[in-house]
Amino acid sequence: QGGGGGTGSDALSRYRSPLVSRYAGAEMAFVFSERNKFGTWRRLWLFLAQAEKSLGLPITDEQIQEMEANLDNIDFKMAAEEEKRLRHDVMAHVHTFAHCCPKAAAIIHLGATSCYVGDNTDLIVLRDGLNLLLPQLARVISRLAEFAEKYADLPTLGFTHYQPAQLTTVGKRCCLWIQDLCMDLQNLERARDNLRFRGVKGTTGTQASFLQLFEGDHSKVEELDRLVTEKAGFKRSYMVTGQTYSRKVDIEVLSVLASLGASVHKICTDIRLLANLKEIEEPFEKDQIGSSAMPYKRNPMRSERCCSLARHLMTLIMDPLQTASVQWFERTLDDSANRRVCLAEAFLTADIILSTLQNISEGLVVYPKVIDRRIRQELPFMATENIIMAMVKAGGNRQDCHEKIRVLSQQAAAVVKQEGGDNDFIARVRADPYFSPIHKQLDSLLDPSSFIGRAPQQVAKFLKEEVRPALIPYQSKMGGKIELTL
Repeated sequence: QGGGGGTGSDALSRYRSPLVSRYAGAEMAFVFSERNKFGTWRRLWLFLAQAEKSLGLPITDEQIQEMEANLDNIDFKMAAEEEKRLRHDVMAHVHTFAHCCPKAAAIIHLGATSCYVGDNTDLIVLRDGLNLLLPQLARVISRLAEFAEKYADLPTLGFTHYQPAQLTTVGKRCCLWIQDLCMDLQNLERARDNLRFRGVKGTTGTQASFLQLFEGDHSKVEELDRLVTEKAGFKRSYMVTGQTYSRKVDIEVLSVLASLGASVHKICTDIRLLANLKEIEEPFEKDQIGSSAMPYKRNPMRSERCCSLARHLMTLIMDPLQTASVQWFERTLDDSANRRVCLAEAFLTADIILSTLQNISEGLVVYPKVIDRRIRQELPFMATENIIMAMVKAGGNRQDCHEKIRVLSQQAAAVVKQEGGDNDFIARVRADPYFSPIHKQLDSLLDPSSFIGRAPQQVAKFLKEEVRPALIPYQSKMGGKIELTL
């Protein structure tokens, strides 16, 4: 059975997605597992039978009890053999369920179409997947909020175009990351809350088979739809469907996951750049090896992994976009194989990047002295306007002062760029008698904290008024630190 000399029973001889074998958490992997999928199918058949019985169809308590007793008694080998024979996955599992429920065999899947179990299960899985991702994302935001609060006052060099710009603080920069993630949290909540159940709609969405079962009683068909929707844990079902629920639902869900991927990619790119500057580093284990050739290296491999997988997550949105656009009339089956891949991979990838980012955010290392040194290299030029204002207050001429500073700053820049030396602009100012009226003020004029504006106040207000309220629903799920096995 296996290619390349392997055997079908040898797992190492067959490809396994690293999303599951290497990275994903057990809970998310279970949500998209075969056992969960087919176990959910059986529960949906049970919900349908219970609701049909309650509305007067001739289904016995014994049949219901038999189904309840065998919900997890799935003979996967038999199901595989049946699917190979029938070329139909749903009917293979109908037969397999019926085999262990002989008394209920006649009423399993009564009035339903394949999408009753297929699409409804997908909606349950999407909901459950979002419910797993939300507290994970909240934990990341919480950890970063703690970091932002701790370093709210620590000045650091800002960058625009990746060129030195006005100062900000380490905490304020972190709040830029948090703000993006809070938007993602809101979007994930909206996507989950907007999900509806497909319900019982029949082969083309008209509910004709159920109307026939209930002998033209429209109220019973509507009540059947409501009962099954309620049993599945949904408040509403889609009022109109074709054979499937609209594939635009998949677009809505994967678009917010792709947006999350963009946020994580930006955050981890910033961390990688800061690691290169030696200002901030991600956690690095005692025995971790950065390079097989260069023992001294401390590569930001966790952030790199997040960026790598985030790119994959962002590209997956193209699948549901194209699938939704090519669904003909009430449904075509060219959605099926594609959705088996893209939906699971999107959630598994999101799960991985969030758990990895949580690990990063719980162990970020800051090097204040390196940050201060870089500020001291750039701050003298940024302080020129302050120096001019101080000289004018001391009785100097603004234009004369401007020319003096222009000459001295260009001389200092030449030392930095042409000679590779340190920025000696302030030393030149101190040595120039023209600036003697403000020599005693230079230290205060160069205090980095006077260049950060309202950054600390912005951090405090943002965390208090926007971040912490958004995290309230997840307080019971904050958990402990996360450890990565790889």
